[in-house]
Amino acid sequence: MNKLFDIIYAGRRKFIELIDRLSVEQLNGILPGFNNNIAWNFGHIVVSQQMLCYVRAGLTPHIEDHFIKKYQKGTRPESFITENETAVLKSYAFSLIEQLKADLKEDKFTGYTTFATQFGVELTGISDAIAYFATHDTLHLGYSMAIARQFSTENQFSNFQYIKSSN
Repeated sequence: MNKLFDIIYAGRRKFIELIDRLSVEQLNGILPGFNNNIAWNFGHIVVSQQMLCYVRAGLTPHIEDHFIKKYQKGTRPESFITENETAVLKSYAFSLIEQLKADLKEDKFTGYTTFATQFGVELTGISDAIAYFATHDTLHLGYSMAIARQFSTENQFSNFQYIKSSN
């Protein structure tokens, strides 16, 4: 399991490196054909880990409910995601993994509810959930990298829809 956590940390570090090299406007840009942006994808991986590991085990997640409502499966960006909110999510990216590791040592995940993922894979316990969210994280990192590549083209802003900042 230690190697799996190494993979999770590496993917999340790469995601943060991507975020750190883009402007807040770029993080909020939505390409034609996409229904989300880089900032939402990042918030989604943070929340999904909590949903897959804690909620499915009948435990209270370690993240505020407003983040769950904003980034859970089935949502999309509906408001500008600020630098401050992104910074909070970045801090959660690693602190929630550390919390998960501590809770694993305390054997808190005994009541896991089996369910099938969107790929038809059945998750029957916390080990399955951890493996799945590691894969899920990298899927959303890949989406975000594809979006970010569009910023290096000549028409870097012309094809994007932007949610305006309320500032």
